[in-house]
Amino acid sequence: MVSPLDQHALPASRRLLCPICQRAMTACICHWTSPIDHAFDVLILQHPLEVGNAKNSVRLLHLSLPASKLVVGSVFDTDELEALLHGPSRLRNVSPSEKVHPVLLYTDDASTSATTYFDARTMRVEGQEQFPRVRLVILDGTWRKSRKMLFENPTLQTLPRLVLSDTPASRYTIRKSHKPEQLSTLEAVGYALMQLERNSEKYHPLLTAFDNFVLQQGYMRLHGQAVRRGE
Repeated sequence: MVSPLDQHALPASRRLLCPICQRAMTACICHWTSPIDHAFDVLILQHPLEVGNAKNSVRLLHLSLPASKLVVGSVFDTDELEALLHGPSRLRNVSPSEKVHPVLLYTDDASTSATTYFDARTMRVEGQEQFPRVRLVILDGTWRKSRKMLFENPTLQTLPRLVLSDTPASRYTIRKSHKPEQLSTLEAVGYALMQLERNSEKYHPLLTAFDNFVLQQGYMRLHGQAVRRGE
């Protein structure tokens, strides 16, 4: 049996992992989560290189949104992706027969000829078709990785796009961004759900959990640096 104090000396593959958040027990984030009864489906497509990144916020997001679905991959089989995008809602009290409309949460950085825009205020695409039941689709990765995922999966390019605007500055101080206004995946989804549900207070616990996660990662980085220096 290895004591928690000795886990820092073990190779990553031998550390005891939390069965829920899949992180080392010394870096468990489960205590920060506050599950939220979200009213919109959330599908997260995570780049494989993000899975083992300690700074990645998706596991915290996934645990905070109980009905969300997390799938790891970069290039998806077309039929598999169609099933993920258009499958039955995972939300409670929603009929499996009710049609779900996928909407891609993404920036304007990679527009294509097929790009149309979804307005969270009117729930319409280009001022026309209204979507009563929406599935928010997120590409989790660095700017370059997510952009590559978009272009390597043509089906994603056809989805109506929700572009966030006028959001607060990112709290993601532990990771560099491509542009100053870019947000973490957790922040982007949180603000998108606030707009879709017209309820910002409901998602304050999610952002509080993220703040605590950022502080924890910052502390662990400083602690690791001190250990390496022999302090």
